[in-house]
Amino acid sequence: MKKKTILSLMAIIMVMGLLAGCKGEASNGSAENANEIKIGLNYELSGDVASYGQASVDGIMMAFDEINAAGGIDGKKIIPVQIDNKSDSAESTSVATRLMTQEKVVAQLGPATSGDFMATIPVAMQNQVPIISASATADKGVTVDDKGNVNEYVFRLCFNDSFQGVTMANFAFTNLEGKKAVIIKDNSSDYGKGLAENFRTTFENLGGEIVAEEGYVAKDKDFNAILTKIKGQAFDVIFIPGYYQEAGLIIKQARDLGIDAPVLGADGFDSPVLLELAGADALNDVYYSNHYSSLDKDPLVQEFIAAYKEKNGTEPNAFNALGYDLGKFIADAIKRSGSQDPVAIKDALKATKGFQGVTGAFDMGEDHNPVKSAVVIGLENGAQATSVKVDPK
Repeated sequence: MKKKTILSLMAIIMVMGLLAGCKGEASNGSAENANEIKIGLNYELSGDVASYGQASVDGIMMAFDEINAAGGIDGKKIIPVQIDNKSDSAESTSVATRLMTQEKVVAQLGPATSGDFMATIPVAMQNQVPIISASATADKGVTVDDKGNVNEYVFRLCFNDSFQGVTMANFAFTNLEGKKAVIIKDNSSDYGKGLAENFRTTFENLGGEIVAEEGYVAKDKDFNAILTKIKGQAFDVIFIPGYYQEAGLIIKQARDLGIDAPVLGADGFDSPVLLELAGADALNDVYYSNHYSSLDKDPLVQEFIAAYKEKNGTEPNAFNALGYDLGKFIADAIKRSGSQDPVAIKDALKATKGFQGVTGAFDMGEDHNPVKSAVVIGLENGAQATSVKVDPK
């Protein structure tokens, strides 16, 4: 009898121990009552587009530092888990898997580019962990799948390529009074092809004419054959949907050949490397759509610029600003959810209304895209000289 009693007591103690170990566990495996909140950062910190990834992370970390210094999220400190995806889609998938299954993050921020971000979507959907990019602008395959279904755990803070392509076509035709255009697009990226398609369609619908459409692939260095081919044609503007690495070289080589037509682009131009590659003299009459401009007089924008310069010693670009907004946005959603459960955080992201960010105020749309404005920035000698705000239609 005594032996049975002892065994029964031991069994009760073991059950109580198991219950105590399970108490407070969130669905992502982290303790609800812990004083830390783990958020994954899956970014391009090396490789071809490291400029975008590092700039985004700098902005995110500034936001997290401010939040933690003010007491965190309901007293809980944000712990960023930062891993380099090396500007590679396969690596981005591996990083997402590690963040969600091993690190047990409540959400993933990034990657910065559309291709790398899309590579993480299946991992997010399978593990039911929300992912957000502030700069993945591709029209297709991001927040909505090929069948038109909204990806439940996928969000972004930026407008998409169709908005940028339409914006730049309208700007070329109306603001610059261009009637004939040349497109030199990046054929190796969905980003470049999507922008080109939307620019072409809008420009032609307005009554403009695309007199030539040439292509290149990422990492090309010599564009003289393309530029020599178009030089003999009559055109008013050149649209270059692509990233800064090639765009900077195209602009420089075009100017060297005496092509002085206005050059248009999108947010892929936004990197200090563009100035390094093209040179200040070549960067006149250059315009590109973007998410933010340092010329904006909004007090929120100017306060951010001053704080960023004090912290980092440099002028922030759009990726810094988008990253900063992303850090604030995920913290806001976690606070509103009152939980570390990724499903609850996802629901809070969906319900966002009136978020006030450096890159603009927005509501989260039903397609998990923000409803917000864009700006068209004009360069003079490589520096921002003009800024025109364009509202969504």
